[in-house]
Amino acid sequence: MTDVSFSAPKGVPDYVPPVSREFLAVRETFTHEAQRAGFEHIELPIFEDTHLFARGVGESTDVVTKEMYTFEDRGGRSVTLRPEGTAGVMRAVIEHNLDRGQLPVKLVYSGPFFRYERPQAGRYRQLQQVGVEAIGVDDPALDAEIIALADRCYKSVGLTGYRLDLSSLGDAECRPAYREKLQAFLRKLPLDEETQRRAEINPLRVLDDKRPEVQEMLVDAPLLLDHLSNSSREHFEVVKGLLDDFGVSYTINPKLVRGLDYYTKTCFEFVHEGLGAQSGIGGGGRYDGLMAQLGGQELSGIGFGLGVDRTLLALEAEGVSAGSPRRVDVYGVPLGSEAKRVLAGVVNNLRAAGVSTDMSYGDRGLKGAMKGASRSGARYCLVLGEQELADGNVAVRDMNNHEQETVSLSAVQAFLEERL
Repeated sequence: MTDVSFSAPKGVPDYVPPVSREFLAVRETFTHEAQRAGFEHIELPIFEDTHLFARGVGESTDVVTKEMYTFEDRGGRSVTLRPEGTAGVMRAVIEHNLDRGQLPVKLVYSGPFFRYERPQAGRYRQLQQVGVEAIGVDDPALDAEIIALADRCYKSVGLTGYRLDLSSLGDAECRPAYREKLQAFLRKLPLDEETQRRAEINPLRVLDDKRPEVQEMLVDAPLLLDHLSNSSREHFEVVKGLLDDFGVSYTINPKLVRGLDYYTKTCFEFVHEGLGAQSGIGGGGRYDGLMAQLGGQELSGIGFGLGVDRTLLALEAEGVSAGSPRRVDVYGVPLGSEAKRVLAGVVNNLRAAGVSTDMSYGDRGLKGAMKGASRSGARYCLVLGEQELADGNVAVRDMNNHEQETVSLSAVQAFLEERL
């Protein structure tokens, strides 16, 4: 037999116990906070028509030009593993006429997204996100709600050492004139050929260039915040005022540019310095023309994507745990085949009653089985040996203080439910 060894694809993390408990805690907490704010779940396809992302995300973005996993299916159609969630949500809203009812349409989604990037800490080819979209209303109060929700998500998992960067990308009234000013400035710089090409297609993206030598050249670049239209400026002032009212701290970053082309007006990013180069842990913004661009109504929207992977790294950097070390509440230790049969029935009944329960398998002795009980994090351990079985009882051990008492088998379920 040939020895074969397999490993996960490069840049794709596995989440195994106990880290998987942290992963679930972060993802479920983010989703729960969104649902408490009135967002409903939407389940999106893992892959979509390639043109959806080319049109919706922006053909000048790195995501579309360099990072998408695109392939031809057996029917000759070009499909792409989803690199982000907003375009897919907009497609679903249009296709299923969700925008014809009560507005805004508020949706939350989670799962893996795919980008062919150079793997490093916090940058994966399969990245995990929780996202929300609120579609159909252009209201700065909704912008503030979305940003405050993201802030609450991070606080709810115990994260504190992050910064919220905030800016405005203007609107159709002020962007064209600013674009010309920025392009005129960029044309005077000794930029490399690829960056020059980007400056002609979408000059705002040049401001997002992380290379120090490029940032040095951009010190005197005109800033969009200085060229906002009156309506965009008023919109931004209301957002800032509401965030102040909510007690959400932020830093104005006039060079903040999100990595996707569809953003307008409010944009924001959460940054954690404990992550090094990949310091962004989540962000989002408003997108006023995206729905019409994808064939729908002229409706605005705003949303965010929070990185579950990077949140886990940020929690690790702060020494904070989001998940419970307890895998189950009760752990059964049978000593003997008849004890195993009886205790298996007890375990099954406890699970049916909603008590998380596990038990020892493989006919291990008491010492080995108790190690399993300790590793499970259980609050109580049930030990059933020959003597207990003969007496119709079971030993219940409190794993916190190691005190033990004898309880009849017929009453143990009620005993545990009362204490848990």
